[in-house]
Amino acid sequence: MCPTPTPSLLFFHYYRCDCNIIGIRDRPSVSVGTGPLRSAPSSTNHHLYAVQDHLSPKSSSCLWNSEVQHIFSRFSLIKSRSYQRIRRSEAMGTDAVHSLEHIHDPEAISYLSQADAIAIDELLMGPLGFSVDQLMELAGLSVAASIAEVYKPDDYSRVLIICGPGNNGGDGLVAARHLYHFGYTPFVCYPKRTNKPLYHGLVTQLEALAVPFLSSEELPAQLASNFDIVVDAMFGFSFHGGRFVPPEVANRYSLRLPKYPGTAMCVRIGKPLSVDVASLRENYVSPDFLEENVKDDPIKQFQEWFDDAVAAGLREPNAMALATADKDGHPSVRMVLLKGFDERGFVWYTNYESRKAHEILENPHASLLFFWEALHRQVRIEGSVEKVPEEESDEYFHSRPRGSQIGALASNQSSVIPGRHVLHQAYDELQAKYTDGKLIPRPEHWGGYRLKPKAIEFWQGQPSRLHDRLLYSRTEINGKQNWKIERLAP
Repeated sequence: MCPTPTPSLLFFHYYRCDCNIIGIRDRPSVSVGTGPLRSAPSSTNHHLYAVQDHLSPKSSSCLWNSEVQHIFSRFSLIKSRSYQRIRRSEAMGTDAVHSLEHIHDPEAISYLSQADAIAIDELLMGPLGFSVDQLMELAGLSVAASIAEVYKPDDYSRVLIICGPGNNGGDGLVAARHLYHFGYTPFVCYPKRTNKPLYHGLVTQLEALAVPFLSSEELPAQLASNFDIVVDAMFGFSFHGGRFVPPEVANRYSLRLPKYPGTAMCVRIGKPLSVDVASLRENYVSPDFLEENVKDDPIKQFQEWFDDAVAAGLREPNAMALATADKDGHPSVRMVLLKGFDERGFVWYTNYESRKAHEILENPHASLLFFWEALHRQVRIEGSVEKVPEEESDEYFHSRPRGSQIGALASNQSSVIPGRHVLHQAYDELQAKYTDGKLIPRPEHWGGYRLKPKAIEFWQGQPSRLHDRLLYSRTEINGKQNWKIERLAP
């Protein structure tokens, strides 16, 4: 039987220990881990500690005393109820589908006996060369990064980390150090310390950062008045071993682990609280975006901002919203991918029989929008649209993965179909047709468009909604086309 949380309890599962994160201020708890579901308890002999009303020293191999029991009682963690795991992959598309299918597939869960879990521990920290401090560092960083993804320090800065007795406190101490450097204000309750050098060093590191250590008696009766998040590290953390378990160990113990990339896991416990949409806002803080510091040419300025988005590691920095309208002015918008840009304009590729293609045919004017949220930037581009030369479409089409080429042939974009089986059938037939590396011809109904910009606006978020907006628009001076730069009110 797994530990069973209150509605705002978060879990990270490892084959040895559990970690609970409690969001205690106006937000449902969401747990984000950095690895696949590592193990689950059997009904008879399990190695994940049970936390029940009759909790006793027999429930775990951890040191236990009345002070630890007192902390557990104060936070009402000793309860029994069911909970649900929901996985959210960092990756998009098929990776996300794979993760969801993995978590809901009973055969995808590995069950370990206590003996097997101990044996894996001994293998990792014996012949395979892993050390306790190495795994502890990975576990603490995993949980700290997970908290940072869900609970932003601007809104949830005060974090109480309750570290378990003796050796179990190490994971929480590591997490506290990382949280400090992530911009949080951590507080540590470490009720029963150990004198081992490794743990003494972790305490010293935190003391050097002036991280407060609180005794159980110093904890306030009302946690919500002093802390935004509580991290229960009483039994250590549950860093998911799948991130580093060698294949031979996984094979020996029949561990079913998802692929290494894209395995971040989000676990929501209980029903999400309702959100006041009107209260959702971000107070942007950015460097000033001034006229004297920008390029004279908006294409060069876009190149600079696009390079910044790539360097920042943003996912799909070339994603852009494409807005079109039909001859009657009825608009539509969708996300597409930028595939090239220069002084001639901005290029994307699509099906010439799609809705957007029909609208461009009727009304060859469109708008593009790039939004790079992490940089507090957006770029809006308006202009006329034309098809790119067939040679450019041919060159790009044959640079695509073969699966994407076949997909362009198989899909009659925007048409109504009876089901996915139609797509799969067409795809399979085309895949069988173009075997042995045969050249796949670009279909006539597929190719590129280029938007020739007439106006480009650069937007930089600033505090109090006093955003920077610089608009480049085409103007003619002495018979030559030039770009005029104007500042717009936010």
